Order: sequence, then C-alpha cells, then structure tokens
Amino acid sequence: MLSVSLGPLNLVNPVMTASGTCGFGPEMEDYFDLAIPGAMVLKTITYHPRIGNPPQRLAETPAGLLNSIGLPNPGVLRFVADYLPRIRGKTSCLVVNFAGERKAEFSEVAAILNDQEGIDALEMNLSCPNVEGGRLPFCLEPGIIERIVSSVRRVTRLPLLVKLSPNVSDIVTVAEAALEGGGDALTIANTLLGMSVDWRRREPRLNTGYGGLSGPAVMPVILRLMHQVWEKLRCPLIGVGGITTADDVMDYLVCGAAAVQVGTASFIDPLTVPHLVDGVRERLAQEEIVAVKDCIGTLRF
Repeated sequence: MLSVSLGPLNLVNPVMTASGTCGFGPEMEDYFDLAIPGAMVLKTITYHPRIGNPPQRLAETPAGLLNSIGLPNPGVLRFVADYLPRIRGKTSCLVVNFAGERKAEFSEVAAILNDQEGIDALEMNLSCPNVEGGRLPFCLEPGIIERIVSSVRRVTRLPLLVKLSPNVSDIVTVAEAALEGGGDALTIANTLLGMSVDWRRREPRLNTGYGGLSGPAVMPVILRLMHQVWEKLRCPLIGVGGITTADDVMDYLVCGAAAVQVGTASFIDPLTVPHLVDGVRERLAQEEIVAVKDCIGTLRF
C-alpha cells in the first residue's frame, strides 16, 4: 500500500529523510529504527573534507529556519572508511547525497561511491555556491547542469537523484536539463535564499549574510515549483520543503511527488518521520485509497 517507485529505485514508503538533517544516520538510532523511512538520505559528501562556515550558522525566522552550514563533512574517502560501515545494512534504502567544489569533483566523488557496498542510490546536490572561476551556483545554468549530470551518469550504475535549487527563473528548464543529463528522479527543492538581520546591531544574523530558508514558510513556493515540473515533464519527483504533517505529505503527492523528504521538522521532533509514515497510512485508509501511487499527480488543476 505504501510502496512507491522513483524510476529504478523502489521505496517501502514515500517518506524519506532530507540531506543535512539526520547526519550520517546513526545519530537518529536513539529515536527510531533506521529501516522505517522509505530512505535515509545522508548529509552531503564532497571529495575533500570541509569544516563548514564559521558561526553564526543558524537563525530562526517566523515559520522557518535559515542556515549557512557550509557542507561540513569528512570527505568521501573517510566517509567510505569510517562512516558508511556504521549504517550499512540498517536502512530500507540508503541514499548518499554528494557535491563538488569544482565541476569535475561530482564525477570523482560519484565514481568512488559507486563502488561501495550498501549504497542504494546517489543524490546530487546541485545547489553548492562554488564554481570554478566564479560565484554562481551550479544550479543556474541548464547547460552546465546537463553536462555535470551526464558526467556523473557515465561513472555510476546507481539510481541518480538530482536535487535542484528553487532560486532559478525557470525551474522546468533546469529540471529538463537534469533529466537530459541522465537523472532518474528530481528532488525539488533545496532551500530558498533568504536573510535575517538584527537592526539594532546593523548586522545580519548569519555570519555569511545570506542563508537557505527551510521550514513551513517555504512549502507553498516549493509545492508550486514541483507541480510546474510535474505538469510539464511527468517524471519521478521528490518533494521537499516545509513538511510537518501527514496532510502536507498528501499535498505533495497529489501535486506530482512520488515521495517526499522531511528535514527541519525533525529538529523540532526527531520522531516526525515515523509519525508521518503512520499518518500517510491512516490517510489512505480514511479515504479508502488502495496505494500511494493512486494519489500521485491527481490534483484537479
């Protein structure tokens, strides 16, 4: 009843964790069985270790959270040696999110991850604001996106999820480029660029000035972006942004998502993910809907 498919990737239910919000997985073992989510999506891995941005890296906003964490991680070689063994075999589906500080690093990291036992899929983080020779995020140029995704597709046989940014002028064109490059499913979307300031100090609340906004405040925007992609492309989609209740999950499903990712809500209640799995099951039973797939893309628009 709860199982769904994202292209070649099959999930036991549509509720995934969101990258960056559950660490490398074992951090959540005190709260729930790691096999309960449809997939555990780990925090972003890069080729070289990163210490992340200096504090202040988080700022609460009305109905949201701003972050400028900066992708701290041990690097891919230490990840596969020390971190992957701690979660291998504990999940129903293990997805490793990865990024590159240079365009070429995406395929370098993917090639290493492709050879590791226990990884079920990869998720490309195309919202990293570091590009060779400039400051534009990778996510802004469809041509660059298609080339980077294609370079990764050539080195991995694993299902490939491509996580897009909402900070673009035309999400459909960007989504189409990711699919043309060989992405199997699209994750829509990463955080919205935002800012919070302390007017008395005349200072931003984040050390970097701007950060990524997540939480309930972003859901109407992300829901619209995802539905636009569904209407045009009818491809496997993962909706992420602002989910706190089972009804939120159902909203994403009817707008075209085959699965969702849950992040910021887990900071408030680490049991959010298992509660949502139960909640979706209850909503289906209440409406006498046989399977999740019967809800996907059924919005009358």
